[in-house]
Parts: sequence; structure tokens; C-alpha cells
Amino acid sequence: MSNIKVLQLRSAGVSLVLDCSGPALPSVLHWGADLGELSEQALLDLRLGAGAEQAGNGLDENLPIAIIPEYSAGWFGLPGLSGHRDGRDFSASFQLETVAQSGNVVQVEATDAGAGLRVHLVIELTDSGLVRAKAELTNTGPSAYTVDGLVLALPVPTEATELLDMTGRHIGERHPQRHVFTQGAHIRDNRRGRTGADATLLLIAGTPGFDFGTGEIWAVHTAWSGNHRSYAERGMSGYAVIGGGELLLPGEGRLATGETYATPWIYGSYGVGLDQISARFHTYLRARDTHPKTQRPVVLNTWEAVYFDLDLDKLKSLADAAAEVGAERFVLDDGWFRGRRDDHAGLGDWYVDEGIWPKGLHPLVDHVTGLGLQFGLWVEPEMVNPDSDLAREHPDWILAAGNRMPPTARHQQGLNLGVPAAYDYILERLDSLLTEYDISYLKWDHNRDFVDGGNQLTGTAGIHEQTLAVYRLLDELKRRHPGLEIESCSSGGARVDLAILERTDRVWGSDSNDALERQKIQRYTQLLLPPELIGCHVGPPRAHTTGRTQALSFRAITALFGHFGIEWDIASATAEEREELKGWVALHKELRPLLHTGRVVRADRGSDDFLLHGVVAQDASRAVYAAVQLTQSITSAVGRVRLPGLDPNRTYRVNKTPTPGPESRSVSWWTDGGQVELNGAALASVGVQIPVQWPENAILLDVTAID
Repeated sequence: MSNIKVLQLRSAGVSLVLDCSGPALPSVLHWGADLGELSEQALLDLRLGAGAEQAGNGLDENLPIAIIPEYSAGWFGLPGLSGHRDGRDFSASFQLETVAQSGNVVQVEATDAGAGLRVHLVIELTDSGLVRAKAELTNTGPSAYTVDGLVLALPVPTEATELLDMTGRHIGERHPQRHVFTQGAHIRDNRRGRTGADATLLLIAGTPGFDFGTGEIWAVHTAWSGNHRSYAERGMSGYAVIGGGELLLPGEGRLATGETYATPWIYGSYGVGLDQISARFHTYLRARDTHPKTQRPVVLNTWEAVYFDLDLDKLKSLADAAAEVGAERFVLDDGWFRGRRDDHAGLGDWYVDEGIWPKGLHPLVDHVTGLGLQFGLWVEPEMVNPDSDLAREHPDWILAAGNRMPPTARHQQGLNLGVPAAYDYILERLDSLLTEYDISYLKWDHNRDFVDGGNQLTGTAGIHEQTLAVYRLLDELKRRHPGLEIESCSSGGARVDLAILERTDRVWGSDSNDALERQKIQRYTQLLLPPELIGCHVGPPRAHTTGRTQALSFRAITALFGHFGIEWDIASATAEEREELKGWVALHKELRPLLHTGRVVRADRGSDDFLLHGVVAQDASRAVYAAVQLTQSITSAVGRVRLPGLDPNRTYRVNKTPTPGPESRSVSWWTDGGQVELNGAALASVGVQIPVQWPENAILLDVTAID
């Protein structure tokens, strides 16, 4: 092994210090605030000073916890590697062989010769200050080895005594929940076969009372679109970790001699306040080669406008209205393919329905593109209705275990893309559609959780292979059709993770277009994703999913802070409604260079009736904030609203954008001239008074540096 002992990685205000002294796998001596450039001796002293003492009756030697925690090293929590060779080699003890560093990337090779295992570990500190790590485990033994689980873990200090994660459901994704980080494990397992509407995008540990702007925070994300685990665990030794990995079904990790299992990437973000945690993810995502390079086009999606009523003349009128208000992309949703008159039949038969479209989709596509709009199409390639030609011809392509069919959901089953013939069929159908028609965008849906997700042909579990097959399919379609954009929709926001976003260009935040529900859904989805990757639409006056009726201004302000779109039969809207909507579209186009590149900021007022959020330009020259009244305030006024994220030493002009509803005449700056000028420090510490609003209303504040 090389003579490298202790390595320091530094980036964007973060230090990661790795103890690579061996003979065991590397452990993390420090993950947190930048320590400055430490000398070799200082790093060795840091290692010496970071040791832990046992509190009686412990091991004679207190071994550090590696990034892959080992039972053999005395870690009594969740082992990093769980597996066996038909009952033997159940506890690995890896010995370090090589460590190689290139910039802020460290690669490690280690073996357990007795168990016949080799591990390749990659640890990176990105330019935005994210830690990410993955492992590849190879079976070098003479017989099959079964991986039951392989998770990676990052340590958090004693001061991290609170946990924050998220839960939710369909049309109610991303609801935060707090816990005390006590002794033991907090485990978030997901066996739904997709990321899940109830999945936690981030599992967060922090100092007491942390919020969007204060408190030290350590967060982890498991970048995997199938079954997965995120967990936090505090042991009796004083160590605490957060980590994650894939959640393998029985037998999915069985490795023949020479075969390798690779974990998903595990991402860690450190910062002061949740906004800094978010900023690291947003900066990382925006720097990817695959991040959308063009301005995000304003979308009109047809679902809540027409549902399954796909009349050509009606769709043309809707496209005309879309062009009139300034939309730039028209997406034909469900119902265009064979046998699809409702959601009971047709999935899998990906041929244009000749009964509805005697000339194919060409008349509609030509009309839409002739208006200067891009054309998009809804598909759900991973699913099949039992009432379909595909299911009748190939029942063995359905994901199922044993000799039984899983219970249906949304009248559908999963299509096993792990079967090569099924994969080839879907690839051919989608490729043919994209070749025949001028389709620049696929809304790619996935509308059910998998139950008994098995391969009927082999009798084995199939979710791991299904997830990898979906990745291959997306990659291949993009290779064949350069410029194609794909949305990850999954009953709304049930497949949101950084692995699916390596292959897609946005996610659908939720099937709920109710602006009240969307305010919090988008707030917490943006903990991981920047606004331009989250589809946010102006729905109809009466929300499809809740029955609430909301002003257009509230619906539009909510949708402004994302990838803006429309999901409403605006062809039947009044001329006044279309004119107002046209104004909101124009405002979004004016603001999107800021909204889709700036820093997301939020204020936490400790109340559920009011929210403040905004986006600040990277150079702090401009910002736009939304002051959102969710429900009736228990007081007569919100009070002063602090505006976070500005340069404390610059002077700003704050302008109002009024919304319908009564305004308090006591707020003189709001009614007399409509602007104030204050420095960033005053706006962050004192703030400005805003008018009283009705529930389910919002006000926009436009803030511009004037020095």
C-alpha cells in the first residue's frame, strides 16, 4: 500500500479529512466546516486527537468506524456489508491495499482474502462542497456470494442531536417531520420499486433548532430510483452516522465468481442552515453536462384541460390558446394510443389509435409546431393494463412472483423490462414514435408501486434489474434522439432522486395543482432540486385534486418558482382570464433567468399560516420574493417580513407587485409610491411590513441593488 496516511479534501467552505492509515478501510476524521490548509503533521495530530474512549466493558481497542462500517471492527449498528457465502463469510474485514488521490477524488482498493471479496471505493468532494461516495464489491471467491445489503455511512458529530426527514403521499408529497436523534437507528426503508411519494429526499441531522438560515447541518441523499434505504444511527460508543444504499430484495445481490455489485451514489451535504444544504445540491446539479442548457419553455399540458376527450379540433383550439398566452411547449397527455378510452385499458399498446387519429398524430403535431410550439407526448412505458394486447400476448412479461398476479393498482401491472424481449419491444415502440413524429419531449409516467416485483421466467426478484433497465432505456433513447427532453413523472412526485435526474430534464412535483398544497410540496422538493427542474403548473380555478377555488394570481405566483406551465382548459376560459394569464407568462419569462440560476432562500417564522421564500441572484444584484398567506392568521397582521440572502453592505430598492384583495392602508410605503430603499443588513434583520392578505393569496417583492 502507498504511504498516504491522512488526506484532506477542501471545496466551497467544506473540509473532508480521511484517515487512510490502514490496515482497515478509510474512516472520516472530519466532515464539516473548512479547516484551512493543514500540514501533514497537523493532519496526523488531528487523527490522534479524534480518537474515542470506551465507557467501560468495551473492546480493548476502540476502532474507528469506516465509510463501510464493519461488524468485525466492533460496530454494533447496521453493518455496511451484509452478506454470506451460503452461510459462511458472513462478516467481512477488509484490508487496505491501495489509495490513490486525484484532486478531490480518492479511490481505494481493499480485500478480504479469507472471505474472497474485493471492494473498490470512490470518495469525492465536489466543487460545490458535496461529498459523494459509491462502492463496487467483487466476488473473488470460488463459489457464489450473496449481498444482502451494502450501505455507505458518513459520521456526524455529537452536536447533531435533531433529525429532519420527509414523508407524504400521492398529491401530498414532501411533508417534513422532526425527531430527536436518540440512541439507536432511524431507518427509512422504501420497498415500492420507485423512489416513493413518502420517500425522504434528504435525511438531515443538525444542531438543536436548526432552520433554513441557522444551525450546523449534515444531510444525506440516496441516489437510486428503486428500493432503497436511508438511515441515521447513534451507537453506545458515541459514534453517530447517516447513510444509505439500495435495499435489495432476497437474491438480487447474488454474485457468481468474478461478478460485481455496485452501490448507488450516496451524497452528503454540510452547511449552516438548510438553504446552504440546498445551495450545494443546486450548484452541483447546474454544473452537470446533462443539465438543461436552454431556457425552460413554458408548458401547456392537456391532462386537466381535456382528460381522455381527445377531439382534434378541441386540441387545436387549446394549442391556439396556448400560443396566444405565450406557451412554448404543448404536451398531449394520456389517451392517444390504442384502446385507451379511460385508465382501464391500453397501457402497453404503444401505437397511435387509428379510431381517434385516422391520419396519425400528424395533423395535431403539424398544427402545434406550426404555431411555433414544441410538441410533447405522455407515455408510461413501465406499465401494462391486463386489458391490452400486450398483456394478452405476453402475460409472462408482467412483474410477478410465483404463480400469482400481484394486486392491480390504477388497473395496471408492472412490465418487466428485465426481460430482454419486453425491453426491446418498448425501445422499438418509443423509438418509432420519436422517429415518425416531431416529438421533442416525453412526459414519462410511472403510476403504481410494485408488489411482488418478480421475474416470472426465473422466479427471482426483479426490482434491481428493472431499475437498471429503465436507466438503460432512457439513456438509449437520448442517444438515438439528441435534444430529446424527458420528464420524470410518477403519480406526480414519486420518482424524484439524483439517479433518475442523470437521465431526465425535470420532475413533476406533484399531481396536485392546488396552489395551497403546492407551496409546501415545492418548498421541500427544492431542498434537493433547483426550481428549473420541478414542473409547476397553473391549474384551473377549481383544483382537480382538492376542489378548492383559488385566484389566478395565487396559482400563478406559486407556479412562477419552478418550471412554469399551464394545466387548464384555457380555450374555454374568459378573455379576461386569458389576458391575465398572458401577463403572468410574460412575468415568468422576464424572471426565469433569475429564478433558474439564483440561490433559493426561505424564512421560517415558526408558523403554518405564512411562508416567505425567494430567489437571489448569484451576485446578489437582484432578488424576487413571495410572501404567501396560506391560511387565516391568528393575528391581525403578519408583521415585518425579513428578506434573507442579500448582500448586507449593498443598498436595495424594494418594489411591490400588488395582488387582488384588500390592502392595509396603514402600510404607507406599500400604498404611497410602492417602494423602499434599505441595505441588505436592514432587510435581513428588520425587514418590511406587508399588507394583510386573504388566505390563499401571495404578494411578490422585487428587490434590486441600486448602489
